[in-house]
Amino acid sequence: MYFSKLYTPTLREVPAEAEVISHKLLVRAGYIRKSSSGVYMYLPLAQRVLQKISAIIREEMNQAGGMELMLPIIQPSELWLESGRWNVYGKELFRLNDRHNREFCLGPTHEEIITDLVRMDVSSYRHLPLMLYQIQNKYRDERRPRFGLLRGREFIMKDLYSFDRDQAGLDESYAIMYEAYTEIFTKCGLDFRPVEADSGAIGGSGSHEFMVIADSGEAAIVYCPACNYAANVEIAPCLPQNSKKDNILPAYKKATPGMTTIEEVAKFLNLPSQKLIKTIFYQADEKIIAVLVRGDRTVNDIKLQRVHPCDNLEMASHEQITSVTGCEAGYVGPVGLCVKDTEVYADLEIKDMVNAVCGANEEGFHLLQVNPGIDFNVTKYEDIRQIEKGEPCPKCGIPLDLARGIEVGQVFKLGTKYSESLKATFLDEKGQENYIIMGCYGIGVSRTMAAAVEQNYDENGIIWPVQIAPYHVVIVPVSVSDQAIWTAALDIYKELSSAGVEVVIDDRDERAGVKFKDADLIGFPIRITVGKKYIESNQVEVKKRIEKEHFNVSRNNILSTVKEIIAR
Repeated sequence: MYFSKLYTPTLREVPAEAEVISHKLLVRAGYIRKSSSGVYMYLPLAQRVLQKISAIIREEMNQAGGMELMLPIIQPSELWLESGRWNVYGKELFRLNDRHNREFCLGPTHEEIITDLVRMDVSSYRHLPLMLYQIQNKYRDERRPRFGLLRGREFIMKDLYSFDRDQAGLDESYAIMYEAYTEIFTKCGLDFRPVEADSGAIGGSGSHEFMVIADSGEAAIVYCPACNYAANVEIAPCLPQNSKKDNILPAYKKATPGMTTIEEVAKFLNLPSQKLIKTIFYQADEKIIAVLVRGDRTVNDIKLQRVHPCDNLEMASHEQITSVTGCEAGYVGPVGLCVKDTEVYADLEIKDMVNAVCGANEEGFHLLQVNPGIDFNVTKYEDIRQIEKGEPCPKCGIPLDLARGIEVGQVFKLGTKYSESLKATFLDEKGQENYIIMGCYGIGVSRTMAAAVEQNYDENGIIWPVQIAPYHVVIVPVSVSDQAIWTAALDIYKELSSAGVEVVIDDRDERAGVKFKDADLIGFPIRITVGKKYIESNQVEVKKRIEKEHFNVSRNNILSTVKEIIAR
């Protein structure tokens, strides 16, 4: 490919709306252009990267026993009503009506329609197991599209669905997909971790996310440096850290005028914040509930929704708090709440607290030396807090490390969530009817491209892993008007092309510095510079994008050197 023919409109300025590095660089390097909020056009370089990622995915999915198909983007509301998700999926669901006023949605995911397909034709255990997948655009009406391709309203995704006879079959399919995903992201040249995760709106009984490690990642994960444990902080189990036991003392009330935060009260009483009980009120659907955590802890909303299942969970308003406690937020506490028929959920650490401090449910006062089970009761003790760096690994006890990651894939054990609601059944060997056991396995293809940039860049531009780079090599003749240099560059270009190397020759009549800047910005893994040194000593400069320094290679060794770099 001649650079002058390549449609890659590079920019020198950073786009004003771009927040993360992948958004900035993919726009600047001519990979994407914005169509509307959260919707992007993929230019030729981006398309090549996406095709390479998709090819790696297809290879692994096919090898694992998956069969590719294509499902409709437009899905009838009847299927979503049948599964129960039409009214609970929320405003992220793009809804539309046809000319006959029939309701449809643009598919954010395809559990309903794939289950509908399988229930039409699968009726016997002989048809199972079955794995079907597609690579297709998905649509979610995000409230606030941001971060370029990392949180858009239209995106490219691979989703595979497994159909099995029993739980053992699902476990086997899940293990196969887990290994396939590990191979996919390894072949893409990414630094990633599989982590235990929440199933979210998809549902099911078990899930892992595949996280590309990047400082800009929107998800926090904890991992053990000693064993293979890793989990999203949303679900990582927390072991109670209270250990010291004091003699139980009688509770009493103390004036704390103007002290409404944990920090203010702790400082006023000269106590560590872990001696305080934080009382937080939530509106869970139509109900107000109270949640107790230690003063230095944070409530984990995902865990809380597991303990108290509800569709919508949000912080209670000041008016709602006052109606339950009789006082303003800042002085609320758990004493007497259960008597008022308020459900009170307490973190496991609360159970072991001794002589703690909490709000007195009276403005300007706190209660000191309160003890759970004596001064107040709770509805249930559960692990409902967020895990923190340095806490013991739940598997081996070694202090956990914290990292940030970008989710590029997730695998789910759906079980019978969709086969039951959509009546997808099969007859077993005994002629008995059973629900098909399902699994779901997704990869964000466009998101993987963006995540690769978030993990691989420097101050000059993108550093693509060779496996998914749009082209392997860019050849830069320092002067296209110098016939000897141009002829030598063209000769190298033809040799590499004939050998199957994906190569671009920069034939523009520009200064070498301009060409170098564009090559670094776009992220070609290998740059070959043809200049006077070639005329003098039959050598070219070879520079790997990932390294700062270049090295000289003789003309006869250029192809072997390039192949060696690509093969690593």
